Amino acid sequence: MLHVHLRFTDAASKNPLPVRLRITGPTGGTFVPLGRLPIFPCGRGEELGGHVRLGGENFTYIDGGCEVPLPAGVPLRIRASHGPEYEIFDREVILKPGQLALRFELNRWTDSGWDDWVRSDSRAHFVSPHAAALDGAAEGLDVVQVLARASSVLARDGNTYPVFRNLAEFSGPAPALTAHGCEVVVNTLNTHPSLGSLGLLNSHRVVHPLAFGGADGPDDWSLCDWADQCHRKNGLVVWVDAFRPEAGLMGGESLIALILGKIDAVEFDSGPRTQPFLPWIYRLWNAGFRVPLVGGSGKESNRTALGAMRTYARPSPDKPGWIEAVRAGRTFLTNGPLLKLSVEGDTATATVESAVPFEKLEIVGNGRVLAGAVAEAGDRFTAKLETPLPTGLAWIAARCVGGTPSRLYPGGPVFAHTSPWVLSTIAPAERPAALRALSECVASTRAWIETEGNFGSPKSKGHLLDHCDRAKAILSLASSSRGS
Repeated sequence: MLHVHLRFTDAASKNPLPVRLRITGPTGGTFVPLGRLPIFPCGRGEELGGHVRLGGENFTYIDGGCEVPLPAGVPLRIRASHGPEYEIFDREVILKPGQLALRFELNRWTDSGWDDWVRSDSRAHFVSPHAAALDGAAEGLDVVQVLARASSVLARDGNTYPVFRNLAEFSGPAPALTAHGCEVVVNTLNTHPSLGSLGLLNSHRVVHPLAFGGADGPDDWSLCDWADQCHRKNGLVVWVDAFRPEAGLMGGESLIALILGKIDAVEFDSGPRTQPFLPWIYRLWNAGFRVPLVGGSGKESNRTALGAMRTYARPSPDKPGWIEAVRAGRTFLTNGPLLKLSVEGDTATATVESAVPFEKLEIVGNGRVLAGAVAEAGDRFTAKLETPLPTGLAWIAARCVGGTPSRLYPGGPVFAHTSPWVLSTIAPAERPAALRALSECVASTRAWIETEGNFGSPKSKGHLLDHCDRAKAILSLASSSRGS
């Protein structure tokens, strides 16, 4: 074996480039850099960072350079990637006897038009800031939000103890760490097992408690109160696990908080779902609640890459920063394709370009597909749409979809979606059906509070019921109003 110094650089700047790396030999065996392991645990919360297992294959993260033992004289396959904006490197090499260095370049295929966008992962767990910085940089991210959360560990003494992973690194509005060109910010995920979960970002201080309810405690708290506290601390409130019944009620108090104006964005993550996401988001938008979208990996183990679902946010000169861009709705989420939507007069234009194949680009209005275009293959995959906007539209959005998993992030099909572009305050024809569906969710949450909630304080129960009744009143008013 030769101890070979391997280096990746950006083809334009010639600077070292952090990458996700895999090296295999002719029989399929893997070769890993010194200090890394060929196999590693992939359970929830187990030794996250520095490596990842995707599509049944193990990868290593490096900061641009490493030393790796390699054999000479046999074909080696070297694969490396640096997120959606760089070409995927895939090359066969044969080391000569005595060769001790390999130098490769990765080409960025996107133009400078994307330089003023911030690439972020809105949610990851159980990973240290240093590991998140390296992994995030290698995946082409500018910002990673690591969210401290309540969890439990089974100790060697046979007892299970509650823990708050990452809470000691809480940094709120400031980065906990900046390394390799990636900022890592530590905030909190606040959860109830049935009522829902909120990502509380950019908060100047921790909002306690991080969890309530379930078998270990009463339900004497409120997601709405969490959101209010976060906003008083200048924070951003993100609905996590939205419309995911396996994570609790369909909507729960998270939906009620959104109806009451306490939610700033809704997250779509890279995990599997039993309930389709888009029909419910379109119901929200048709009902008049046009909250923006953010993308997060939801990383909890080495089976998910940071940025497997990510947010592109475009700050404005007067309000710089990722947080304010999300508040303003200048976002799209993606696991690969780069998506743009614009409106000029009564015409909408959408474009998409991608290093990984997709099937089609669509413009959606009031939840209906207005126009579509199939992908064109060249040095990259592209599509463009222009369509006149019919009257009666309240909002439009662009989406890009594919039926096969991405080469970059094989956990799910290729996907990208913009936040809504609001066209009118006139109520769409689809609003009555949307309001009925949301009202049913609110009623289910109220029934859960009445019949299943475990309250030590009647005042706390009444407080939650009051939130339900206020949300119901807003939906009833919207049903009788012509505006949205």
